Amino acid sequence: MINKYYPLFVFLMILTGSCKGPPSGFEERAGMPDIFPDYKEVVIPVNIAPLNFRSEESPGRMRVIIGGSSDGSSDGSIKVKGRKKIRIPRGKWNRLLERNAGSSITVTVFLRHDRKWSRYMPFQVHIKSDPVDPYIVYRRIAPGYETWSRMGIYQRNITSFSVKTIIDNRLLPGNCMNCHAFNRNDPDQMLFHLRGNVTGTMLVRGGEAVKLNTRVEETVSHGVYPYWHPSGNYIAFSVNEISQVFHSRKDKRIEVMDSRSDVVVYDIENSKLLASPLLSAGESLETFPAFSPDGRILVFCSAEKGVVPDDYDKIKYSLCKIAFDPSSGTFGNRIDTLVSSARTGRSVSYPRISPDGKYLIFTLSDYGNFSIWHKEADLYQLDLATGDFRPADPINSDDTESYHSWSSDSRWLVFSSRRSDGLYTQPYIAFFDDDGNFSKPFLLPQKDPDYYDFSLLSFNVPEFVTGKIRTNGRKMLRAIGSSGKNVIFELKE
Repeated sequence: MINKYYPLFVFLMILTGSCKGPPSGFEERAGMPDIFPDYKEVVIPVNIAPLNFRSEESPGRMRVIIGGSSDGSSDGSIKVKGRKKIRIPRGKWNRLLERNAGSSITVTVFLRHDRKWSRYMPFQVHIKSDPVDPYIVYRRIAPGYETWSRMGIYQRNITSFSVKTIIDNRLLPGNCMNCHAFNRNDPDQMLFHLRGNVTGTMLVRGGEAVKLNTRVEETVSHGVYPYWHPSGNYIAFSVNEISQVFHSRKDKRIEVMDSRSDVVVYDIENSKLLASPLLSAGESLETFPAFSPDGRILVFCSAEKGVVPDDYDKIKYSLCKIAFDPSSGTFGNRIDTLVSSARTGRSVSYPRISPDGKYLIFTLSDYGNFSIWHKEADLYQLDLATGDFRPADPINSDDTESYHSWSSDSRWLVFSSRRSDGLYTQPYIAFFDDDGNFSKPFLLPQKDPDYYDFSLLSFNVPEFVTGKIRTNGRKMLRAIGSSGKNVIFELKE
């Protein structure tokens, strides 16, 4: 027997389905839609979360078709409706990306203005078969400089919208945690620093955590900026005496400067800080160390020492390198310059070599090394085979680009940028092809397209990792509460 409500049910199903398709009687618009985030013509990995977005115009209603054609006639196309915001069903999105890996999908946007529908020119989203490392680890912190309140280190699954806490200062009130780093994107080899009421460096390997006391009499500070040796047996640190001063000009806020800094290498198994006279010269400043993928070269930034704060805009860092022998823990006998501040007239920070050893990305600003407060800071790429370097366009903007991290396959770069509002750093991802060219970057997708407007915290030090971190903050508390493991200093002549 046919249920008496069956015809009404069928009618409602037809009505519901038809309202998700293209509206009838629309007019054509000449340009592409103004959307946020700007996902027009971007290159994405096959395993990224849905690119949810909103209209930057003021329509009451939206309809979007995502697929192989603008009318939704292709198999598997997604039809979504919303009021100013579009949230794409994750399951349908994943299946669409898998079917179109190595190709492109078309996104067609319809907006309703004054009771009339308009169709904008479709745009493409290009899908790479190369998956990206599924997690990004970052710190969330207010974009201030006097003090901090809430902060923490978190891991985001970028194939979905899941975010988990690694550690935050609700466990350690009033404490700072920063400078997290991983060995070759490995979530099981991690470290970060604690500063404030509790100090020390947390070293995590294979799920086990230990606290290190990296300050010794021979160095000016605890370890500051870290970088793992690919063997997992060493970690390079800078040791820095840092100060900050404030500008009276409205277009500049703050300068963060080193009055002293050196580079040392921590021998994990023997708990030694290894130093070279070439990396601790009193007349120069050394900082931001990074090992090459084969572990035999240590790159770093170096500048002639100046008077702080008087010479704040005269201190400019070059990119340098020194040999390192991991079998003996010894350094080379000379320093070579890769990018000279005398040649550029500017200053290098945050060198990062791609895991395949072909390219090095660094930040270039007018002076100093704390580029996050420099609006002019851009990313540059150095071809290690030729020695040539150039701006890493098109990923730069008119505002700050600063910290950056490679994916494990050297195909993707995540970097922090203030291009949205000049104040909050946000994570952008860009594809890097075989010819050394970047694609247009895209903002890390969020479930709610309004997320970044209402977030009061910046994304700091984004790092790709290949999996989920197994050790959480509560498991670390016992190590954090310990007296810590002391290290000894050894000068390698």
